[in-house]
Amino acid sequence: MSASACSHLDQAGDVAPRSDGCEDCLRIGGRWVHLRMCMSCGHVGCCDNSPNRHATAHFSSQHHPLIQSYEPGEDWWYCYLDDLAFLVDGAPSFAHP
Repeated sequence: MSASACSHLDQAGDVAPRSDGCEDCLRIGGRWVHLRMCMSCGHVGCCDNSPNRHATAHFSSQHHPLIQSYEPGEDWWYCYLDDLAFLVDGAPSFAHP
């Protein structure tokens, strides 16, 4: 998994998580399996194994291509546009409480 193959790293910002859980599930009373954080704006959404798939819905509506796992012990990133999972050397690690 190499970040050099992703052509959208320039769209990653200096972000912080906007929520401790899936923002959209918390708003509607939904549930999630795993969390992902948008690396363009900090939106926290649920994964594609979750009923509502809010992280992918955020990508579809906002066109922010990069997410990072928001799970303890996971540092991987994913680019929707390149369909690529990878690690970014030196990137901060995020995990929900």
